[in-house]
Amino acid sequence: MVPSAGDTNRSVYSHVMKRTVYGPDHEAFRESVREFLSRSVAPRAEEFIENRLIDRDVWLEAGRQGFLGLEVPEEYGGSAAGDYRFNAVLGEELSGQSAALSSSFGIHYDVVAPYLVELTTEEQKKRWLPRFCSGEMITAIGMTEPSGGSDLAALRTTAVRDGSDWVVNGSKTFITNGYCADLVVVAARTSPEKRAKGITLFAVETGMEGFTRGRKLDKVGQPEADTAELFFENVRVPGENVIGEIDRGFIAMMERLPQERLGSAVANLAHAAAVLAETLVYVKERKAFGQPVGSFQHNKFVLADLVTKVEVSQAFLDQCIAAHTGRELSAVDAAKAKMWTSEVQNEVLDACVQLFGGYGYMKEYRVARAWMDARVTRIWAGSNEIMREIIGRDLGL
Repeated sequence: MVPSAGDTNRSVYSHVMKRTVYGPDHEAFRESVREFLSRSVAPRAEEFIENRLIDRDVWLEAGRQGFLGLEVPEEYGGSAAGDYRFNAVLGEELSGQSAALSSSFGIHYDVVAPYLVELTTEEQKKRWLPRFCSGEMITAIGMTEPSGGSDLAALRTTAVRDGSDWVVNGSKTFITNGYCADLVVVAARTSPEKRAKGITLFAVETGMEGFTRGRKLDKVGQPEADTAELFFENVRVPGENVIGEIDRGFIAMMERLPQERLGSAVANLAHAAAVLAETLVYVKERKAFGQPVGSFQHNKFVLADLVTKVEVSQAFLDQCIAAHTGRELSAVDAAKAKMWTSEVQNEVLDACVQLFGGYGYMKEYRVARAWMDARVTRIWAGSNEIMREIIGRDLGL
């Protein structure tokens, strides 16, 4: 197992400011996640990369361990933790192992879960949530479209009422879990004249006629996270698969995007911290000109800056985690956390590649794969340009 942001890494860092956001129950949960990763994921990491897919048996094991239903009430098979910090611990540990693992599982337990728990009817909860928690049903969320990117208000996928059903047409792209998902929460335009106020959410399920998927997209990084295009050609979705209220889908998405962005931030920083810890070990062992690479003043200063930047960023992020646990996190602070941590993550990993030298450019080294995996974090969950726009508007600009 690699170190994670949850580690104090005392063997690597001489001094680390103690984090106070977590208590004993969170740390006990962390240990159970690490055991799961060590047993069920780490030995098969190369297999998942080669297959560009995380096997379903890993999802089922995660379900048995209770990792997928943290936000789901117990009567539907979840653990009803009622504490976002457990989500954050899981995100940190998954990212410490693999950015792609965190992406795939995070979409399910951290992004889709609030939609299925907070917006669904009793009948829908009974129908979907037990399998959601067990890992028998993998989920995805279909927001992004080929022509729209981060502009969710401009989506073109439509849903037209036909009796008690809805007929969905359109496409989505860059959908994490898209290739293997059994249920996709799809945003579609139901009242075009209302623009953003005319969007509704639908649960599109595997097997619905006209619902197809493209190939697994060949990404620069995160190959284990299956990502696909989704196509909807006259897909008849029953009325009982509408999630939430008609024409209030955009509001539902805006209300839940802060958690998605916070989850991204948690994963970003944990990923960077884990690889930075490995790099610190490496530069103490690798020698050049008769001395450890890390002892050269330039490298020492670079690493001092990186460690400080990660720890200072962690302090702000922990405040965001605490705020969200208390349901007080603003959309602006979530945007700051997402934007800043992705910038720090990419800066850290680029420097780590440099410190590894030629080996840092070899895919067999985790640092090279991490560097490729990280580039997308400045794009997804709302591009960093959009995050800056949100922050700038809050400044009255």
